Amino acid sequence: MKDMFRLDGQVALVTGCSTGLGVQMAKALASQGCKIVPLARRQEKIEEVAKEIAEEFGVETFPVRCDITDTDMVEEAVDKILEHFGRIDILVNNAGTGAVAPAEDITDDQFYNELNIDLFGSFRVARAVAKKAMIPAKYGRIINIASMYGLVGNKVAPASPYHAAKGGVVNLTRGLASEWGKYGINVNAICPGYFYTPLTKDTLDSDFFQENAKTMIPLERYGNEGELDTSVVFLASKASSYVTGVMLPVDGGYTSM
Repeated sequence: MKDMFRLDGQVALVTGCSTGLGVQMAKALASQGCKIVPLARRQEKIEEVAKEIAEEFGVETFPVRCDITDTDMVEEAVDKILEHFGRIDILVNNAGTGAVAPAEDITDDQFYNELNIDLFGSFRVARAVAKKAMIPAKYGRIINIASMYGLVGNKVAPASPYHAAKGGVVNLTRGLASEWGKYGINVNAICPGYFYTPLTKDTLDSDFFQENAKTMIPLERYGNEGELDTSVVFLASKASSYVTGVMLPVDGGYTSM
């Protein structure tokens, strides 16, 4: 049992891996011996992350610059990774964005952008990784990062395009799990609640949100750094071999109410 969560020799591609939760999850996988491919748009950021992870955990890293809204770039990125490592065992589809505005004021561009990044972007990367690496290997772990807002609505931060996109990721996860199970590919989603990241800190620290946390979250607090780690490691490892098509909320109980 002690080695059920080890990932030695495996290769994980983590999108949106320049800051925040993407970096935290990449480090969690690296802590179990996994080689890490940080993928994002900013070259200098992913190089910093790759260096930091390699030094901290002693695993091989390979930063790849890619915009997940560009199909050609996604295909080329996957080819580069396969040329370098010869395999991709784990995909964490973490890259995303979030438009916050009343639904009646959301523009077509905002709505399209949200779906193009969060939903279609996740599909683009999953499609390329599955076709080129996981289906031929008859093995894979795909972990989509959805959101508790993909499971429920909300009144405090109007974000209808985000709800639509993350709700799409939730059912995309079920669809891909159903289709790719025969190839030994497990597809699951994590639905995080409120976590501190460079993008959310100011909002979450506001008096309004602090008060809201006490009312809406049974644990009466936000998620701390590291509290997503066990979820991503479990879903990436052989310990989850009979788990697929599952949405795992890590939200302090928010969606239980």
